[in-house]
Amino acid sequence: MKQREPPELPRKLETELDRISSLPAHVIDQILSQLSIRDAVRTSVLSRKWRYKWATIPHLVFDSQCISSAQDQTLVKNKLVNIVDHVLLLHNGPIIKFKLSHRDLLGVSDIDRWILYLSRSCIKEFILEIWKGHRYKVPSSLFNCQNLIHLELFNCLLKPPPTFKGFRNLKSLDLQHITLSQYAFENLISSCPLLERLTLMNFDGFTHLKIDAPNLQFFDIGGVFDDVIFENTFHLALVSIGLYVNAKTELPMAPGNSGKLLKFFVHLPHIRRLEVQSYFLKYLAIGNVPSRLPRPCADLNYLSIRINFNDLEECLAALCLLRSSPNLQELEMLARPEETCIGVLTNFWEDDHWNSMFSQLQVVKIVGISGIKCELEFINFVLSNSPSLERMTVKPASADGGWDLLKELLRFRRASVLAEIIFLDP
Repeated sequence: MKQREPPELPRKLETELDRISSLPAHVIDQILSQLSIRDAVRTSVLSRKWRYKWATIPHLVFDSQCISSAQDQTLVKNKLVNIVDHVLLLHNGPIIKFKLSHRDLLGVSDIDRWILYLSRSCIKEFILEIWKGHRYKVPSSLFNCQNLIHLELFNCLLKPPPTFKGFRNLKSLDLQHITLSQYAFENLISSCPLLERLTLMNFDGFTHLKIDAPNLQFFDIGGVFDDVIFENTFHLALVSIGLYVNAKTELPMAPGNSGKLLKFFVHLPHIRRLEVQSYFLKYLAIGNVPSRLPRPCADLNYLSIRINFNDLEECLAALCLLRSSPNLQELEMLARPEETCIGVLTNFWEDDHWNSMFSQLQVVKIVGISGIKCELEFINFVLSNSPSLERMTVKPASADGGWDLLKELLRFRRASVLAEIIFLDP
């Protein structure tokens, strides 16, 4: 009598499991790299061969995906500490990236242990974001991580040890809400010879920004400071600077000293994109403002300026920048609304500026205006001097007088027959 064959379902299931287990190592690594650390650990149930695959992940990210914030803060902290401890204890292999960022994360002492552990590995990317509490004092062991390529710190206090000689391989530095002494800041920047990207936001402990970085290409800063000086930054191409307090223009300049505008551009011969935010234009207007820079910004193709159109010094500085940018293609002008309520400065843009031809300018965006005379004069000035203009977008600060403003805009002559004016609602 013929025996019944066993069902094929278990064999198919076993085949599928074998197929998962026999995936190439690089495919498994790619799969795990797309998962959160929590989901990566869960893959250990797929099969025996997958049980500890997650323990070789080189990129460790501990954030809100690890644990929900909708719990008691103490419970969240304890769970997060246990998760990090568990992963680091079982981890096998190099750790290339370590990121710790959670909305309920405080500067707990456990972070000191983790940084000490990481300093003994070849960590290349370290991100620490402390969202609550006082500044977390970074332990000295972090400054031993000489393989770092990217360093990102949020809400931290930095005191490099006297033996610190810089991060010799660091290419990207992002410091936000940090405290650092003047000497430590200057030493940190100058002792990172490969630094290409630098971000500084909301800092204290230093007010003079001396940027000595021969390989720097990107610089983004926003905060309160007294001065900014570039040295050996001939490769710097993208700059965004916001000064969060009104600059002290009444300070006298020493005889023979050039103004801030001239000094600012001496070491920026190849700048391609410049964003002048908050009150930084007023800073650039301190001292003597030339009609043009001695050396034009030939590579500058994008310029964004936040300006008080009623301020003569700011308008002079803005005009100098425009005249010194012969290849400018895109311009954005942002009016400070609290300073444009009344019209004081008139006829400035109607004077003899007509030799300021913007032959390459194609796109202009003007935001936050209220329709006062000096603003309209500037718009007329740009339209009359931009033969290649394709589009000008105007967005007022409020809807009051919007129809009258639009009628004025349509009345202006245009050097470009292709230029269109787009009026946006506030």
